[in-house]
Amino acid sequence: MKDSSPTPLLDRIDSPADLRKLPADALPQVCEEVRRFLIDSLSRNPGHFASSMGAVEIIVALHYVFDTPADRIVFDVGHQAYAHKLLTGRRDLFASQRTLEGISGFPNPAESPYDTFVAGHASNSISAALGMAIADKLTPGNEQRKTVALIGDASISGGLAFEGLNNAANNPNDLLIILNDNEMSIDNNVGALHHYLSELSTSLGYNRMRKKIYDIFRSRGYIGDNGKGMILRFNNSIKALVSKQQNIFEGLNIRYFGPFDGNDINKVVKVLGEIKNMTGPRILHLHTKKGKGYSPAEADPTTWHAPGKFDPSTGRRDNSGANAVPLWQEVFGSSLVDLAANDDAIVGITAAMPSGTSMSMMLKSFPDRTFDVGISEGHAVTFAGGLAAAGKHPFVAIYSAFLQRAYDNIIHDVAIQGLPVTFCIDRAGLVGEDGVTHHGLFDLVYLRCIPGMAVAAPMDAPTLRRLMLTARRHDGPMAIRYPRGRVPAESATPVPASECAPLEIGRARQIRHHEGAKTAILSLGDSGNESLKAIEILANEGIKADIYDMIWLKPLDDKTLADVAANYDAIITVEDGAREGGFGSAVAQWLAANTTPDSRPKLITLAIPDRWISQGSTAQLRSLAGIDADAIANAVREADRDQPHHANAE
Repeated sequence: MKDSSPTPLLDRIDSPADLRKLPADALPQVCEEVRRFLIDSLSRNPGHFASSMGAVEIIVALHYVFDTPADRIVFDVGHQAYAHKLLTGRRDLFASQRTLEGISGFPNPAESPYDTFVAGHASNSISAALGMAIADKLTPGNEQRKTVALIGDASISGGLAFEGLNNAANNPNDLLIILNDNEMSIDNNVGALHHYLSELSTSLGYNRMRKKIYDIFRSRGYIGDNGKGMILRFNNSIKALVSKQQNIFEGLNIRYFGPFDGNDINKVVKVLGEIKNMTGPRILHLHTKKGKGYSPAEADPTTWHAPGKFDPSTGRRDNSGANAVPLWQEVFGSSLVDLAANDDAIVGITAAMPSGTSMSMMLKSFPDRTFDVGISEGHAVTFAGGLAAAGKHPFVAIYSAFLQRAYDNIIHDVAIQGLPVTFCIDRAGLVGEDGVTHHGLFDLVYLRCIPGMAVAAPMDAPTLRRLMLTARRHDGPMAIRYPRGRVPAESATPVPASECAPLEIGRARQIRHHEGAKTAILSLGDSGNESLKAIEILANEGIKADIYDMIWLKPLDDKTLADVAANYDAIITVEDGAREGGFGSAVAQWLAANTTPDSRPKLITLAIPDRWISQGSTAQLRSLAGIDADAIANAVREADRDQPHHANAE
């Protein structure tokens, strides 16, 4: 009976060992079936589409040629890893990817032995894989184990990748680096390295000839291991002279192969088979097409990086969730353009995320004053420091989880000098389906301790606009953090930032007052909206609490805290950030320093607990972490039970 399944070969692959049982001429069909599966699955349960479609042949070839999981594949970022998940026993679980208690959208060693390293941030694969490769050389019995780093052309431009490359030839190792060059990151690639890669070429035959000559000279005693580096550099110089082309990788003593068509499965398998057992570090350069196999994604890979739900037959994306209410990032983007229109000193900076942060609005309106520096967050911050030192006011838009990578730059290159750089921290707090590597939980903690750094978080669109104006007038570093998603609908009416009044730095506001309330909710940022929902829940129970939108983590509003401490029996702090060292900790320290034990209100801190939070919808994760409206209402009830002397009912 003929198999009616659209993926008959894939259905029988429960591990790479099953894949390796197939004849090589079946691999094109496997690749086709993987793409068919991804189109069907991701049309209903969205994820990172275009990158994974483009990398199918590379991943199939890797698992076919190498003995995984004994041999290791180390992914960079992991946007391209969906085929890997399908081939490593997670085909039937794939429908749960990026959902609560489902599998992650990224490689994670806790999920599978085939996932060798966490892969959520760019440029770490070479360093991690180099560590594994050298560890094998130092472990008896593991000397022949293979390690492969799979990195994209955008990720390889990151500073950490270059640090790994620079060290790859310094110690004995057999690391293979595969450069998946699709000429894209999420937005178009930028920078000199991208243009260099697009022109680079060499041949497998040349590398075979070079190795043969070296072996002949070595066997006759003309050169030894100590002279290998000198001979390699000499060969590279001759090659550059003849080809009129320099090779940055060979300049680092890393043997280079390519570029080849990375979407030609037969070619990739052949080349991998030929270089698999070579010794020493080497790099294989493969060209792929982002969105390969699905014409709408091939035509518009930026949109199809993570397109949401779509109709697989037509490519029509599901816009049922379209909303007139703007995203937080859109409020930021439009406000920056408005401010910049009247202020030539304002410049915008982002690190490979112009569309993701809406810095694209500034780029469109003021291209000469907007800079996408690629995947280089540390450089972005120090570059901003240089601009500020020369009289400009940079607004640096970076996701919270990625800004972590530039911590030293924030301290050394901006804060110590008190430079007027504004950090616009997108995706702060729980971000939802991207999960543990992308949650922005630590910015409040790591910025709060920096002297001279002002830190604020708006709960609505007008406050964000006013904070941006405040930052422009502030002669020092300032951070504004805001979440993923849409602003509260009631605050969405666009008011130009230039028409807003600046805020007083370090001043909170009371947004709900109930006569006789003895519990105060102190919220920071978007948590104020969950606090308002909690008050509505409690209204039918006759339980009252006042709400203060604190706005500022640093400096704290001493006057408001003094008033709250003197007039309430209980304080509940709420924040979408890490508990240890965050806003609640700051309030606790203030109370310890400014009140006595007998007069001190009871303090309940609602924040992200001291554990890693996985993926799921933002609402699910807020509930799981205990910072949603229900959790706030429960905290108010707890505080109310501890106040028997106070009558809450009207």
